[in-house]
Amino acid sequence: MSRDSPDLDRLVHEPARLVLMASLAVVRDADFVHLISQTGLTKGNLASHMDKLEQAGYVKIEKTFLDRTPRTLYRLTRKGRRALRVYRKAMLELLERLPP
Repeated sequence: MSRDSPDLDRLVHEPARLVLMASLAVVRDADFVHLISQTGLTKGNLASHMDKLEQAGYVKIEKTFLDRTPRTLYRLTRKGRRALRVYRKAMLELLERLPP
């Protein structure tokens, strides 16, 4: 972006990932089924976006079994929480520049 524009983390800026990170920011962790119901994403899209967030260190993924049923838990990391805070601040600064 230009010198006068805030830098936006493109990884966070993508709408589906932004919704996922915002959903995780208000809970300790969330499982796959919960995130599907909260976001309306397909299973494939959710998994793909979470893989990208995990690669960036923004999300921790834990795979376990509950009564022989696979369960995937997602948790926003400190780095992810920081990235979301920085993104929010940059967006607010950008939006404040708009005329009323």
